[in-house]
Amino acid sequence: MIEIKSFGSSSAGNCYYITDGRTPLLLEAGIKFKEVQRQLNFQTTSIAGCLISHEHGDHCKAIKEVLKAGINCYMSPGTAGTLNIQHHRIHTIPAKQQFRIGTWNILPFDVQHDVAEPYGFLLTNESGEKVLFATDTYYIRYKFKGLTHILVECNYSMDILDANIALGRTPAVMKKRLMRSHFSLENVKEFLKANDLSTVQEIWLLHLSDSNSNQNEFKKEIMQLTGKVVYVP
Repeated sequence: MIEIKSFGSSSAGNCYYITDGRTPLLLEAGIKFKEVQRQLNFQTTSIAGCLISHEHGDHCKAIKEVLKAGINCYMSPGTAGTLNIQHHRIHTIPAKQQFRIGTWNILPFDVQHDVAEPYGFLLTNESGEKVLFATDTYYIRYKFKGLTHILVECNYSMDILDANIALGRTPAVMKKRLMRSHFSLENVKEFLKANDLSTVQEIWLLHLSDSNSNQNEFKKEIMQLTGKVVYVP
């Protein structure tokens, strides 16, 4: 039975906790580790590892605290090179090379973002449950079978973005960067339609923009499209 908790899901900081009841993991380290400890009632010694998607601060600014807590951190060679932190608990994993942490088999895969070498992760446990984690990407080129949980960025809506630009609330120059670095509601829908969702239990919409999104509308539209339980942390 998979349990997921969100400790932060915005440009201010991203961090998620996932466990299959046997091996707890952190996804990202973008908030203070003291906050992670507080959220988990200071029961953090069992955390078996932390997956880092890329080097932007809202995803890894607390990595030194996580390392200091004795937690191994896993990332791409490009992310590690950009962070340039020398530590025996930093592990670099090539894309599409599966590795194991406790009861999880983890497959990192390439995503599309304006950084060195960003990753998404596919996590499979011994019960056959499959979790997809993908954030800060404008496109996912792969299709996945047998997913039970989807955690995916849904940063902005093109309609809301265009309206904000027209009203002068969002600089027009932001549009190009968003379109080439973040997942829009429209692209999330296309991704979900391209994949077999028959075994999906939950969909989590992550990293919504403060100004170019609408939490209630996004949740409603994805629920209507998929018929699945949708969470927006």
